[in-house]
Amino acid sequence: MQTCECTHAQQTTVRAVQLTGERALALTHIAEPPAPAPDEIKVQIRAVALNHIDVWSWRGMAFAKRELPIVLGAEASGEVLAVGSEVKDLAPGDIVAFYGAKTCGACQPCREGRDNFCEGERAMYGFNIDGFLRDRMNIPARLAVKAPKALDAISAACAPITFGTVEHMLFDNAKLKAGETILVQAGGSGIGTAAIQLAKSVGATVITTVGSDDKMEKVRTLGADHIINYRRERFEGRVRKITNRRGVDVVFEHVGPDTWEGSILSLSRGGRLVTCGSTTGVAAKTNLYLLFQQQLRLIGSFGCRIENMKTVMGRMAASHIEPVIDTVISLDDIEEGLRRLEERRVFGKIIVKF
Repeated sequence: MQTCECTHAQQTTVRAVQLTGERALALTHIAEPPAPAPDEIKVQIRAVALNHIDVWSWRGMAFAKRELPIVLGAEASGEVLAVGSEVKDLAPGDIVAFYGAKTCGACQPCREGRDNFCEGERAMYGFNIDGFLRDRMNIPARLAVKAPKALDAISAACAPITFGTVEHMLFDNAKLKAGETILVQAGGSGIGTAAIQLAKSVGATVITTVGSDDKMEKVRTLGADHIINYRRERFEGRVRKITNRRGVDVVFEHVGPDTWEGSILSLSRGGRLVTCGSTTGVAAKTNLYLLFQQQLRLIGSFGCRIENMKTVMGRMAASHIEPVIDTVISLDDIEEGLRRLEERRVFGKIIVKF
């Protein structure tokens, strides 16, 4: 990663990691944010959690409408430094997690609390507007959620995309209940480790897939009841054996073509598959006969609601659920962190600590 020593004349500056081109990053300096507007807060970034959306942004995505350079970082927490005159529920010193999209706050979905259906601005931090990989920034106060005292900055940094996404998938969309069985694909990923813990916290039986024996032991410590090394056996066949041929009630899917057909074959009659991502491609075959004959439900899920962040941080604090941290790195190591995430050489989350 390049280091740029450029400065702004007669201005205080902050460090920022900017994307300047495809797979081209620069650690540079940008202007210090001004005093917050009436509805804003000024924050010191404390931790940023790396995600696949950061990898996609770094690699360059044809559908991403944006201007470069852009500050990366889609999921983060920070400490409130100052609040605008209209902000009443936050104060300096509070640790907050940031919603990952700059929504309009005014359209009907936003007013109804369905923030991820915003019909207005819908800009995503770190993807098509400047993100969180910088020392300080201003942000609308309505996009900041105060963390419970029991959560530190690193745990709070994993609430918006990692745990918030899983909360929305499992409970808003898939309606997972105690006593049901769920298949969590890629249990060693950031959201996979979160899904195992949240599913177990409500009394579900968890089957999960991983790609190595080392990861098998690690997910076992998170509470997974059955673990399948997908490199050694077909996971759908093993799922059928585990469930006495019945199949699972819910599949937590985020891998895409590599697991899609097997995920559908793993479902019980009337089962629900919920998906939030596709890290192995965007096109997959679906057996339509199986879909309607077995009365399966396929549910797309994107991001989360702001309310999900509040709920899941409360759940994390009450049940002592913590994100699984693979590595804590500095701003200088962002490129290596993205490369490891791209190559799946991680277990849990890579955190950039400020």
